[in-house]
Amino acid sequence: MFKIKHLIICGIAVLLMGLGACKSRFEKLRLSNDVAKKYQEGIRLYNKKDYNKALILFEGLVQKYRGTAEAEDLNYYYAYTLYRLKDYTTARYKFKEFADTYPASKNAEECRYMGAYCYYLDSPKSSLDQENTYKAIDALQLFINLYPKSDRATQAAQYIANLRDKLETKAFDNAKLYYDLGGYDITNYKSAVVALKNAQIEFPDIKYAEEMNLLIVKAQFMYAKNSFANRQEERFGQAIEYYNEFIEAYPESKYAKEAKQLKQDSETGILNAKKQLAEDAAMVAKYKALEESDKKKKDTTNNKNLDNKTQK
Repeated sequence: MFKIKHLIICGIAVLLMGLGACKSRFEKLRLSNDVAKKYQEGIRLYNKKDYNKALILFEGLVQKYRGTAEAEDLNYYYAYTLYRLKDYTTARYKFKEFADTYPASKNAEECRYMGAYCYYLDSPKSSLDQENTYKAIDALQLFINLYPKSDRATQAAQYIANLRDKLETKAFDNAKLYYDLGGYDITNYKSAVVALKNAQIEFPDIKYAEEMNLLIVKAQFMYAKNSFANRQEERFGQAIEYYNEFIEAYPESKYAKEAKQLKQDSETGILNAKKQLAEDAAMVAKYKALEESDKKKKDTTNNKNLDNKTQK
């Protein structure tokens, strides 16, 4: 029993010493001035998929190899090490730098593509700011322009389509958010209409077009419904115009019934608004008539009092 435990302890000690020795050798090499050995070890670690250690060595070598024959391969491995570690922000910069610095390299096309692809990977979900998405589209389009016959051009075009799909979703969601907030401020309904129309201008083939056009009718209807009576006729009329545009574009739409109801409600809204305005006008006329009558009575009373005083 003791011998077995002793062997286990010795085995663990040897293992720890071995690990310590490995670390010590790496640290020694990292701190040494043997750049050739560092370069070879960095490549070995990269191929071994030990990217963290490879990166440490490559970062220390980039400046020292600047302007040398080995610099091209070193920068190529350096960019890929960052990519493997999912540091896409730095990797895309290094890939682009490689393509700009070595345009005649056999790896220039690949690195130009990888730089654009890193932008693609760094594009956030549709609910977040899309600055990187636009930059990714520009980078991918530049690659296609530079290498139109490349096998990678087809994939780059597909990535652009994916990114545009994300931007379309972002535009639609933003417009819907205005609509959802309309209950707090009716001007949000108007903003929803503007946002939806702008999205359709920016993305003429947007996949949400049918639903967006229905939402335009709904937003305009709600804007009219929550307006003062003196503005309702015009705004309900605009909702009816949007309905006519919708049904003309999508006569067989699955939303046709809902859209028609909105049109009918808008027509009813116009009638009710006119009725309300007529009633208001009648009330105002009645109030003015009463005021005029009261004034005449007061004037008559005042005149009688004046006559009585004069007679006295």
